[in-house]
Amino acid sequence: MRIGVLTGGGDCPGLNAVIRAVVRKGEGVYGHQFVGYRDGWRGPLTGDTVPLDTTAVRGILPRGGTILGSSRTNPYAAVDGLELIRRNLAADGVDALIAIGGEDTLGVAARLHADGVPVVGVPKTIDNDLSATDYTFGFDTAVNIATEAVDRLHTTAESHHRVLIVEVMGRHAGWIALHSGMAGGANVILIPERPFDFDKVCAFVESRFATHYAPIIVVAEGATPIAGTMMTKDAELDAFGHVRLQGIAAVLETEIRGRTGRDARATVLGHLQRGGTPSAFDRWLATRFGLHAVDAVHEGESGVMVALHGTRIDRVPLAEATSALKTVPAELYAEAAVFFG
Repeated sequence: MRIGVLTGGGDCPGLNAVIRAVVRKGEGVYGHQFVGYRDGWRGPLTGDTVPLDTTAVRGILPRGGTILGSSRTNPYAAVDGLELIRRNLAADGVDALIAIGGEDTLGVAARLHADGVPVVGVPKTIDNDLSATDYTFGFDTAVNIATEAVDRLHTTAESHHRVLIVEVMGRHAGWIALHSGMAGGANVILIPERPFDFDKVCAFVESRFATHYAPIIVVAEGATPIAGTMMTKDAELDAFGHVRLQGIAAVLETEIRGRTGRDARATVLGHLQRGGTPSAFDRWLATRFGLHAVDAVHEGESGVMVALHGTRIDRVPLAEATSALKTVPAELYAEAAVFFG
């Protein structure tokens, strides 16, 4: 077979590990050939390819980012997008695709499968918000980066008796905030699933100062105050209709200063969470996903995504995996709330 591989959406640590595993097993065990498509769905949409073989994937296991590039291209938003993809796959002699991405990338994969294009998905997102899999690779690295930042900010918060606010990624799901906040000993964790009250946050701040310690607040970018809206950087939408988020940490900084008189400073981690070397867990998970994805293609499967259940890698329908986001349940947030204040 000749198999196309692409990486779409936001980059994250572990993408190269998937590509490496797909090619190494597909070429070395099954004798398949591979072609890489550049920049997500833009690659098959425009016929932009790069050679992909064992030589091309040597040494990429610990590298962050993706050697194939990525984008937020939505082929179904383009004129004749489906027909262009079909035409380019045929011209490249590609029998099936392996799409590595998050909700949007795999949503396109699910539609392509329904339209008769053979495709297998691999779940990738630092937000860990894809249904049907226990974890997505990239999440563990992002949590470790955010936790290290919280650890470092504790000491400067204590030195200057300040409230330090750490904004992490998480548009609709607060998994990074929850995990890094609990691991880093944050005094307040704010997530999109649970609108917050400024007065309660300020009460937690004062409670922390009363014990002669300085508070750390970890907030997901998509968190909102009660009866509020997400803070957007601008009104521009990407190809999947998403706005760019930025600003909730700055709003908290202003509100806390005004309501308590305490000095507050905001730190936005942003793309730091997505870059750099993947953790050992993410390399392990990404590698296993790649191995099982090429197995699925070899066996003639389509419209499925590889998923982690416990320590087992299963195949689940792409439609099931992308039908709803996996969000933080109330009982897990209640565990974290024990440590607020």
